[in-house]
Amino acid sequence: MPSRTHQITLIPGDGIGPEVTSATVSILEAACTPLGCTFDWHTYNAGADAFAKTGEYIPKALYDSIEQNRVALKGPVGTPIGAGFSSINVALRKKFDLYANFRPVKTLPGLKTNYPNIDLIIFRENTEDLYAGLEVMINPDIAQSLKIITSNGSTRIAKAAFEYARKHGRKKIHAIHKANIMKLSDGLFLRCCRKVAEGYPEVTYAEHIVDNTCMQLVLNPYQYDIILTTNLYGDILSDLCSAFVGGLGLVPGANLGKECAIFEAVHGSAPDIAGQDKANPTAVLQSAILMLHHLNEPEAANKIHAALEKVYAAGTSLTRDVGGTVGTKAFAEAVIAAL
Repeated sequence: MPSRTHQITLIPGDGIGPEVTSATVSILEAACTPLGCTFDWHTYNAGADAFAKTGEYIPKALYDSIEQNRVALKGPVGTPIGAGFSSINVALRKKFDLYANFRPVKTLPGLKTNYPNIDLIIFRENTEDLYAGLEVMINPDIAQSLKIITSNGSTRIAKAAFEYARKHGRKKIHAIHKANIMKLSDGLFLRCCRKVAEGYPEVTYAEHIVDNTCMQLVLNPYQYDIILTTNLYGDILSDLCSAFVGGLGLVPGANLGKECAIFEAVHGSAPDIAGQDKANPTAVLQSAILMLHHLNEPEAANKIHAALEKVYAAGTSLTRDVGGTVGTKAFAEAVIAAL
C-alpha cells in the first residue's frame, strides 16, 4: 500500500486542549499508520500561552503554517469575556476566509438522552454578521456593534448547504433568520438563500424565525434536517442542538474555505479540569474524523468512527461527562483497542 504523509498544523490550545488533542493524535496515528497514512504535525499554540512566549496571541509562524499546510486541527482556546484579546477562533476564520462552519449533530450509540437518534447538520456563515467585530463607543454610555450581511457571504454559505444536501441525499433545508425585525440584513440573507434554493428542486426549502426555531427544536428537533443560518444564530443554535446528543464535549466542527480548513471542537477550554485527566476528547476526535474525510482518507475516517461508536455502545470506558468513570487517556486507549 503506498504511503501518504499529510502535513497538518496542530494547535493544542489552552486548558484541557493539550490533553484532548494528544489523545486524538494517538488515535489517529494508531488507526491510520496501518493504512499507509501518516502525519507530519506542525505544532503551534495560540492565545494567552502563545502571548507569554512570543508576544503575539496568534504567532506569525502559526499563520504561515496554516497557509502552507492548508489544514489544521485545533484544540479549544479560551477567550476573555468583556475585555482582553479578541477570539482566536474568529481571528483565524477571518484571516483564512473560512466562510462555512459545518457542525453535524448526531447521537452516539449507547447514550441515554431525551432525544434519541438525532441526526441534523448546521451550516453557519462564519466570517461576517455581528462576529465581524466592528464595534465603537459612541460615547461613554453607548456602545454600537455593526451587523454586516453581504450577498456574497450569504450566497456562498447557502450554496455550501445545498451542495452538501445534494451530495449526501439530505432532503430539507431550513433558513433561520430574524427578517421580521431586521428586514434589510436578514432580508438580504433570505433573498440569497431563496435564489440558491431555486437551483436545487430536489431539496425542500423552508424558513423559520430564529426564536421560534429554538422552541421548535426543543419541541421536535426531528423536523429539521439541515439548518442554514447566519453567524450569531448559528453559534447559539449549534450549542442548543449539542444538548440533544450529550453536550458540547461530543460535537465536532469544521471551518471550511476555498484554500484552507480548520477542524476544531465546539466546546471551550474548561480550565477548571485542566491537567486532571478528566476531559472527553470525543469532540476533537470527531472533528479529526471530518478532517480525514477532507483529506480524502475515508477508510481511516470510517475505521475511527466505527471504533468510537463501539466504545460508546459498550459504555464501559466513557468519561465522567457522559456517565462513565475513566479518564482521557483510558478513553483513548479504549478507542485504540476497538480499532
